[in-house]
Amino acid sequence: MGTSVEVSSNLTTADGKYQVRFDNSVVLSGNASGTSVKASFNVPEATSGNHTVTVVDVATGDNASSTFTVTTSYSLNVTVPESPRQLQEGDSAAIWVNITGDDANKTYAANVTVVSPSNESFVKMVNVTTSSVGTGLASVLYPDNFMNARTWLVGYYGVSFNETLASGAFYVGLTDSKEYHRLQPVDVKAVYKPGENVTLTISGKDVYTSFNLTADETGIVHSSDFSVPPNASIGSYMVSIVSTSTEPTLKIPADTQNFTVPGFEVNVTAKNLAGNTVQSVEVRAFENEISVGTNVTDSTGTTVLMLELGNFTLEGYYRAKKVGVRSLDVAGPDEVDLVCNLTNIRMTVVAVADGSQLGIPEAKVYLTPENRSFTTDITGNAVAYSLLPNVTYGLNVSRYDVPFNFTTISQLLDVDGNPVPWVNVTFMCPAYSLHVQVNNKDGQPLGNIVVKVQESLGGLYSEGITDGNGTVTFNSSLGHYTVNVYDSNGLKLNETSVELFQNQNVSLTCSLYGLTITVKVTDCFGQGLANINVKVQRQSLEPVSKLTQDDGTATFDNMVGGDFQISVYMGNSIDPMAAVERTVESSSTVQVKLDRFVSLGGLLVDTSQFALLILVVVTVILVVVLEVYRLRRAKPEKVESQSSNKEP
Repeated sequence: MGTSVEVSSNLTTADGKYQVRFDNSVVLSGNASGTSVKASFNVPEATSGNHTVTVVDVATGDNASSTFTVTTSYSLNVTVPESPRQLQEGDSAAIWVNITGDDANKTYAANVTVVSPSNESFVKMVNVTTSSVGTGLASVLYPDNFMNARTWLVGYYGVSFNETLASGAFYVGLTDSKEYHRLQPVDVKAVYKPGENVTLTISGKDVYTSFNLTADETGIVHSSDFSVPPNASIGSYMVSIVSTSTEPTLKIPADTQNFTVPGFEVNVTAKNLAGNTVQSVEVRAFENEISVGTNVTDSTGTTVLMLELGNFTLEGYYRAKKVGVRSLDVAGPDEVDLVCNLTNIRMTVVAVADGSQLGIPEAKVYLTPENRSFTTDITGNAVAYSLLPNVTYGLNVSRYDVPFNFTTISQLLDVDGNPVPWVNVTFMCPAYSLHVQVNNKDGQPLGNIVVKVQESLGGLYSEGITDGNGTVTFNSSLGHYTVNVYDSNGLKLNETSVELFQNQNVSLTCSLYGLTITVKVTDCFGQGLANINVKVQRQSLEPVSKLTQDDGTATFDNMVGGDFQISVYMGNSIDPMAAVERTVESSSTVQVKLDRFVSLGGLLVDTSQFALLILVVVTVILVVVLEVYRLRRAKPEKVESQSSNKEP
């Protein structure tokens, strides 16, 4: 009973509702994921033997079953106070025996045996009757229901159910708790003979107290006169009772037990003056100027101290320097902050772009004597957290391993000599002249060319237009730059990169600019075709068009090389007669051959029609030749006939 069982099945209905039945009882329901059912249920109370587990598709009634076997289980439990409370000598404990998964309506004789700390055994027979679902529960009270039994010894009492079916244990002590805080009374109880005199002693660090007590008429020795002192240290204390009567009760084991003063868990978080948590702060706790605890903050800036009731002073030490102090009144578990005199330095690296400051990322700041390196983020900022204020710091700033600034900060204090939460330092990245010269393929300067300069790591960007000499000059901050040049249509002509660690001159040749593209349109025999409309379109630009000359050529000047589509049209037709794609990187001629056409006297004739015409002409010529041949053969025969007629 109570065991978790995994169920896996498939339904007919996708995402349909299902039921899981244990025998005839529904123990689980839900909706399938698709047609799949994967679920779990706890086995209900049931008799031993085979049972049927069925998954039912509620919509269709379809089902799948499997056999499940329930076996008998035995358990034992002792009712004791919740820790840190505990049983004391003379107390009673309820012992519960439990049977599940057995036959229905059956009575069993349960042997409950308790073994004392002195190894004495006490037995009690208990009848356990199972219900209709095979579950039985019975209890017995120890020592009340056992013959000659007592809880008069300190220690563990072993409990068994029919010796081997189930077992457990419970503890009996002198005090009603294992833990006490300062000012709490310590309740002590023990069992002796009625009227017997005993001595109760409580001892520990800086504590030693004795009481003479007498057992009452029932033999109980009881005292709560001792309270934990207000200055008791965290730790373990011993309670012992010894008989002082002439005929003392001898106990084996002796009446001795420890309890602890545990303290309360106090979470201390070290924070700098800006409110950031600080790792590696040693937090020391003092009570009346005596150290009572030390711990170091972790990566979250937090540490735990165990402190008892009272007034304490917390001190924080960072790199062996005292950086914080506060008082603390502990009344229970607590969470407190310890503010430390530690300062943050915000380091900002900027450059001037188009008249405004812009943060520079990926700049390095090496901080001494911390001997740590910081890298600025995308906004140009880097922060050194939690620095000792009474120290002189050096900041060496570089970018691309090129140093450009060294700054010294004598102390992180205000004008009155007090530590401050933040110190802000700004470094200006140096600027250099970048002179760009743009020429065409023949080395001639190109004016009115757009030049764009982009820093590779940051947002530094500048744009200019070349003058009549093909030059433009930028005043840019130190860095790695990409220089791109474009024509007025936004077509990239060339690019280069430059390290601007000093004034630089850069020359770019635009070999793709100002090209001449000649398109020659021919018929299938390679004859140039005149008055053909030629459209040339470069990728991302509008097309330009011209008519071919008598030799079949159309010339396009001042073109920018790249990928082109060239189409030819007859008259105003919207459908091209032919189209080709070419990548042009220099001035060149592109031939477009119209294989379907032949030029006849300036007229374009479809090659199929031209072939038919040739066939007709050849046929006519052949007929004429045959007719001439026939006529020439007929004439000699006629002459020969006339000659024969003239003979006598």
